[in-house]
Amino acid sequence: MSLLEVCASLLGLIAVWLTVRQNPWCWPVGLVMVVLYGWVFFQGKLYSNMLLQLVYAGLQLYGWWHWTRRDLPQQGLRVSRLDLAQTLGGLAAGLLGALLLGYLMARYTDAAAPWQDATLCAFSLVAQLWMAKKRLQCWPLWIVLDLLFVVLFLDQGLYLTAALYALFTLLACNGWLSWRRDLALPAR
Repeated sequence: MSLLEVCASLLGLIAVWLTVRQNPWCWPVGLVMVVLYGWVFFQGKLYSNMLLQLVYAGLQLYGWWHWTRRDLPQQGLRVSRLDLAQTLGGLAAGLLGALLLGYLMARYTDAAAPWQDATLCAFSLVAQLWMAKKRLQCWPLWIVLDLLFVVLFLDQGLYLTAALYALFTLLACNGWLSWRRDLALPAR
C-alpha cells in the first residue's frame, strides 16, 4: 500500500459519495482520483485499468460539463431510465470491448490479469457513460462491477483499493435507491 493508493482511495470515496448526492463536484474530485489511480495501476501491471483511468479523465470532464450545462432547465439534468434496447446495446458494447481489449492485453502485454482487467474496464466505461447521463441503470452495473473489482484487487495485493471498492459497492446500492427515489419525484 502506497501513499498514492491511500490518496486515490480517499478521493474515490469522496467522489462516489458526491455522485450519490448528485453533487457536480464529484467530477473534479473524480478527475484527480483517476489520475492518481492511473499511476497505481501502471505500477501494478493492470494496464487495462490504467487505460481506463485515462479514459475516465475525459469522462470526468464530460460528466462535469453534462451535469452543469447552462442550456438545461434550472433543475439541471434529471435521473432517467434507459429502455431495453439501450441497455442491451450498452452491454453488447461492453462485451465487444472486453473481448477486443482482453485479446490485445493477453497477446501483446505482460498484464497481470488481462481478461479480468479488460472485462472490468470495458463494462466500467459503459457504467460511467450511463452515470454521466444520469441513467438509473448505471448503479446495478456498478454494483456487479465493484464486487468483481474487489476480487481482482485482492488477487493483485491492492488491499486498500479492494476495501475502497467494497465501500463503492455499498455506495452504489445507496445511489441506486437514492436515484430511484429521485426518478419517482415529479419534475420541479
